[in-house]
Amino acid sequence: MVVRPVRQVIFLLPALALLLAACAPAAAPSPTAAPAKPAATAAPAKPAEKPAATAAPAKPAPTAAAKAEEKPATGEPYKIGAIFDITGGGSSLGVPERDTIKMLEAEVNARGGIKGPDGKLHPVQVVLYDNQSQESQSVLVAKRLIEEDKVPVILGATQSGTTLAMVDTIQKAQVPLISAAASIRIVEPVAEHKWVFKTPQSDVLIHSVLVEYLKAKGLTRVAWMSVNNAFGDSGRDEFQKAAPAAGIQIVANERFGAEDKDMSAQLTKIRGTDANALIIWAIPPAASVATKNAADLGIKIPVFQSHGIGNQDFITLAGPAANGVVFPVGKLLVADSLADSDAQKKVLLDYTAAYQKAYGKGPTTFGGHAWDCFWIAVRAMEKAGPNPSAIRDQLEQIKDFVGITGVFNFSPQDHNGLDRRAVTMVKIVDGKWKATD
Repeated sequence: MVVRPVRQVIFLLPALALLLAACAPAAAPSPTAAPAKPAATAAPAKPAEKPAATAAPAKPAPTAAAKAEEKPATGEPYKIGAIFDITGGGSSLGVPERDTIKMLEAEVNARGGIKGPDGKLHPVQVVLYDNQSQESQSVLVAKRLIEEDKVPVILGATQSGTTLAMVDTIQKAQVPLISAAASIRIVEPVAEHKWVFKTPQSDVLIHSVLVEYLKAKGLTRVAWMSVNNAFGDSGRDEFQKAAPAAGIQIVANERFGAEDKDMSAQLTKIRGTDANALIIWAIPPAASVATKNAADLGIKIPVFQSHGIGNQDFITLAGPAANGVVFPVGKLLVADSLADSDAQKKVLLDYTAAYQKAYGKGPTTFGGHAWDCFWIAVRAMEKAGPNPSAIRDQLEQIKDFVGITGVFNFSPQDHNGLDRRAVTMVKIVDGKWKATD
């Protein structure tokens, strides 16, 4: 506690007395009328208020580039069923088809999926089965895809026989099928194959080019031999229709089994004819065996094959006997030699580069058929979503689709959609594919 000095208190006493006097109450005055209240005056103006808050400046609208970077929402996965001949007699065709589909599935999912009609990105889920190159197995796995996996579209199968075996199942289930096999019977008559489409050139289209080539070369006496399955039988039937119209005579007609190891007996008969050209209609390994047998028997006439030999396996298995073989096929094998103006060239080279990067080797025409199947299904699903009926309807409307096999223009009357541009004549020279005139 702080104590102040006494002299400061003495000086303060007079001031304190005066203060107490002022505070004493005064005598009450006589009552008088209450004075008039002073006229009201305007209330003093309030101090100026703060200026009203202004709206925050609008954010600039996103640029086109920013919008492009915005990704759509993610939706439920879109399923795609696939059946290929991965093991068994058709494996040389089915394996590159499987590998192509896996590569494309990864490619689409890496960028978010398929953009469906709902504006969302839907990851792709490919449900793939091996039919073991067996027709009965094709039917079983087709039913599994439809009934258990609930896929809205199926790709495959690899061979004509394994595809034709499941056409009835497809038609009854009303789930669209896009086949990677050749026979015209797969899609015709269209009225009876409403739900079936295919990507390889049909044997009808292939034969139209082949007989044109034979006629131009003066090769009008032909010995024919084909594998005794759906592919070989369809090819034989269609050639028998096309040849007479081109002035070509079939002087021998032989068949062999897909697993036969020696066709010398059939070729010996052919050697005894006056044929000036030999046509072998099969796929490897049978096509390679027949080619080697012909060379071993000293048959010197030109040898022609089907578009079923468009992979390196044929050359590897046939060895030097493959040299000189000529066949009608798509442009993939000779893509480097195409003119820059060719509509397919960039697509073919891009696929070749992607496959080479993924698997360390070049693609085959069969992998190309699967490439077409996949992207055609994707295009339909972009507009139809996972609805089987809507997918089928969209498939019939696909126009000017530049694929590996050709430029596709589907319609209600044409479920193959290819024309003459999809076929070129190729010759094997020193173990390499070469375009021929």
